[in-house]
Amino acid sequence: MAPQRPHTTLLFGGLTFRHEHLLKGVFESLGYKTAVVPTPNVNAFQLGKEYGNNGQCNPTYFTVGNLVQYVQHLRDVEGMSTQEIIDSYIFLTAGACGPCRFGMYEAEYRLALRNAGFDGFRVLLFQQKGGLKQGDLEAGLKMDLDFFMGMLNAFNAGDLLNEVANQVRAFETTPGATDKALAESTEFMYQVMKSKRPAKLEGKVADLVSSRGKKTFDIAEQAIKFLDQLTTDDYLEPLRQVSRRLDEVEVDRLQPKPIVKITGEFWAQTTEGDGNFNMFRFLTNEGAEIITEPIATWIAYMLWQTKIKARDRKDLVEKGEEPKWYELGKRAQIEATYLKKRAIAGFADTVFRREYARMVEALGGTAHEIVDMDEMEALAHDFYHSRSEGGEGHLEVAKNIYYSHKYYAHMVLSLKPFGCMPSTQSDGAQSAVVNRYKDMIFLPIETSGEGEINAHSRVQMALGEAKAKAKREFAEVLESLPYSLEELRAYVDLNPELKRPLYKFPRKTPKVVGTAAHFAIHLTERMQAEGIRPSRATTNANAVAAQ
Repeated sequence: MAPQRPHTTLLFGGLTFRHEHLLKGVFESLGYKTAVVPTPNVNAFQLGKEYGNNGQCNPTYFTVGNLVQYVQHLRDVEGMSTQEIIDSYIFLTAGACGPCRFGMYEAEYRLALRNAGFDGFRVLLFQQKGGLKQGDLEAGLKMDLDFFMGMLNAFNAGDLLNEVANQVRAFETTPGATDKALAESTEFMYQVMKSKRPAKLEGKVADLVSSRGKKTFDIAEQAIKFLDQLTTDDYLEPLRQVSRRLDEVEVDRLQPKPIVKITGEFWAQTTEGDGNFNMFRFLTNEGAEIITEPIATWIAYMLWQTKIKARDRKDLVEKGEEPKWYELGKRAQIEATYLKKRAIAGFADTVFRREYARMVEALGGTAHEIVDMDEMEALAHDFYHSRSEGGEGHLEVAKNIYYSHKYYAHMVLSLKPFGCMPSTQSDGAQSAVVNRYKDMIFLPIETSGEGEINAHSRVQMALGEAKAKAKREFAEVLESLPYSLEELRAYVDLNPELKRPLYKFPRKTPKVVGTAAHFAIHLTERMQAEGIRPSRATTNANAVAAQ
């Protein structure tokens, strides 16, 4: 397939628009012709059911049907012949194994395409745990360090653009201002990704190193690429420019809004369309501030699994090959192999988190860092065994405890496909979690192609409780402060920097969740430091009730 790259279009999709658009830039920078399959809609769901197997989960129907819908569009609207489509397009998708239908996605794509009249359409499978060694996939894609680093940079930038935009959109004073800035920023970062050229050895240095053999040259060039990633500002400076653009949106943070953390099955908690009932936009329109789940958490989880499996399997050897007590050399070799695996996984995790943190800082420093996987294991293990794989594993339980018990969110909403076995297991464990943490607001929602009205209704009921919780918290904080809400607002009006969405302020008060409450506490500290005397002309309780 390698000779066909110049005239073959690589199709991909399944993430948010920001992630996909940035990935498109990365692939184009590496010389691939690419196209993004649009966000799945209900019609894609119906096509997935029509051409696929019965009994599949929501993400299967949506994503499989979406590809069928796209190639039908090429044939029926753009006038391409079926054979031309088969010859000119390849679809790249992720693969996995475990107690989940996700491992069957490749077979489902092929079946649906065959049933829809596109037998022979090529589907390439990217194994999540395959790393740099992807077997047959390398025949069509050059799976090198540039490819993987480009993907990770696109994932990280997409994660952060989504998170910061959610922070800003919840409090924008001009509806639509955030979306406009986000669209411009996404296009700008796409051009950055597209124009990025891989680092390589050149000139006399390249000649000198190549004289020592191809293997030496390859190792030296890999080192150059890695150092380029760690030391340059190729993505950081553009992100600083993006932060300045987003910072032009005016916000009003003195509005008590519930913070809703989104968790659940990977695709359902990530997609932004009909596949999860457009839940992110719905929550924002209903007056919530949302925290979506970054892809970075999943990558950190896979790195953690590599490290933890090395520890679990350290003493496992073939029957009859167990080292005797006096065979110190064999014992040392086993220990050395284990330490090497742990060291590689630990190093990869450290570098990944460092690069993510650098992007967080470049984009204003308001986004969350990647959660600690050892802490997540400790939080969830009593409720859900951390070695039980499939889906999100123990992470869904851990996130519920983490964001609720540590006062990062008023409510946790778990989005999952109907009939998803790992999520069903997790829901069973969540009942014990909710029973232990009495103040927790946790709502699991099963997604399907037909249940939007019921899902929105259930979310509205739980969100009403979260809103009351946020307003009550804000009122209690204001009552403890010497200044009235009117005085706080007047101070903000006199200090325009406080209306900037990327203005950083501490969230250090124990058991306080909401952005408005933390912001009011910060304003009070600033006003007191400046010697402003309170008047307390009105009661804050009445002011909050009026909002």
